[in-house]
Amino acid sequence: MAVVVDHHHGFKPLAQLPKCRLQSYSHFDPTMHDITLAPNFHKSYSTPCLSLTTTSKEEFELSNPRIEIISGSKAPMVHALVAEVAIALASGVKPTPVSRGLGGAYYLQSRKGNTIAVVKLADEEPLAFNNPKGFAGRMLGQPGMKRSIRVGETGQRELAAYLLDHDGFAGVPPSALVKICHVTFNVNNNETGLASNPPFKITATQRYVEHETDAGDVGPSVFSVSSVHRIGILDVRLLNLDRHAGNMLVKNFYGSYDAGDVGPSELVPIDHGFCLPESLDDPYFEWLHWPQASMPFSDTEADYISNLDPFKDAELLRTELPLIRECSVRNFILCTIFLKRATASGLCLADIGEMMTREFIGGEHSWSVLENICVNAKANLDLEVSTEGTDELKVFDEMFAFDNEFEDVSTDKPPKMMKYSSEEAKIELCDARLVRLIQNCDKKYSCGPSGIPILRSMSFAAHDNTRDAGVCVSFEEMKEDEWSLFLEYFEELLLDAIEEKKSTCLLKQRLGNSCEF
Repeated sequence: MAVVVDHHHGFKPLAQLPKCRLQSYSHFDPTMHDITLAPNFHKSYSTPCLSLTTTSKEEFELSNPRIEIISGSKAPMVHALVAEVAIALASGVKPTPVSRGLGGAYYLQSRKGNTIAVVKLADEEPLAFNNPKGFAGRMLGQPGMKRSIRVGETGQRELAAYLLDHDGFAGVPPSALVKICHVTFNVNNNETGLASNPPFKITATQRYVEHETDAGDVGPSVFSVSSVHRIGILDVRLLNLDRHAGNMLVKNFYGSYDAGDVGPSELVPIDHGFCLPESLDDPYFEWLHWPQASMPFSDTEADYISNLDPFKDAELLRTELPLIRECSVRNFILCTIFLKRATASGLCLADIGEMMTREFIGGEHSWSVLENICVNAKANLDLEVSTEGTDELKVFDEMFAFDNEFEDVSTDKPPKMMKYSSEEAKIELCDARLVRLIQNCDKKYSCGPSGIPILRSMSFAAHDNTRDAGVCVSFEEMKEDEWSLFLEYFEELLLDAIEEKKSTCLLKQRLGNSCEF
């Protein structure tokens, strides 16, 4: 079968279809009658709806498969990946559903039967309306499985991880955000009966990586120090909320915990849909207590971190993925600065991960060191403003956005907070702001589509099992000049926090050498 593949990776037998262009996720075109969506679909400026502009309806009238890159075309090895997928689909290869996971994912194979890519559909993510595994009921843009990641937006983050993994340092497989037309994927029933398959779907397409198993099936002793460090560096930069053993593939594993002459096994990170959250959420790092994480960075790793430019990378995100919100980009900048300063001061990966993770003591979560630094940096900024005669209450509310939809429960205690200043006025100011802005989550649920319970707050937590599950710190409302000034205070307080962490690590080392257990 002859296939023509153009530079946009649209394809059809011996002819070129008119190109489709994704104009906007935030403006739904009601004239698109050929697309059948869920019955409760509605227009919302916070909902990434689909809109198409074209000079002809020929693309929808023909049934030939077609694939087109939406984002990621400038990334290395993406064009080769999409071309292989295009040829496979044009040859009649059908996507094979992936049984594992909560979302709709499919393997795409070549004509020879080799798996070449994994495709994840935006409208089949966990909780999305076309989810094939029973976790459906919400529209795109509503709160997802993680309170700071919206339904339908994980694919953008898959691509972001690949774009930010410069020179393949951590080994993220080539990824792209693509539109696949006239290929049958899952469509759930609606109230009027079985919905027809839409002419196209938005997907995150990633190169399939041959592997023996994943990190959940073997112990960490078989992994190389370099593999653990490189994945950890990526996770810290992206504030990965879900780095578990199942999304680290193991290569060069020969069924023995003794690597022998073949050397240690290598790890390949996948599934980055829960990175770049909209608020400073609580990350999960599987590697946090692995022995490799406590070893110092190598010179190569330290140089790589030193050469990272968070502001240049932020512009890359804004250019290639403009639908990612600015608050997520700012979290990325903050975490990268944090990583660079901590590494330059001699902290290891485990120390850095601990400073980013909340502690669970006595049945309650306390804020991470990173969150505390941000709160105190904002308090310092407000103190300066107040001395100049400005209404610091108003400025604080404008510059530091917490979830303001929670009901105030005066009997609950706010998360614990570390103080990095001995000035009484500064402490009182910071405590006063926390009373106003930190409000614990009301456990009363309301029912969303299909009767699925959701929190009334936009800071949604699917596994809400703590009183402060909905409390988060976000920089969405901060103006650009205020954000720049905030970063200055952040870096000042960060140095103090790093020194305190180093002192704690030295104390633990002395205790370990002098005590018998």
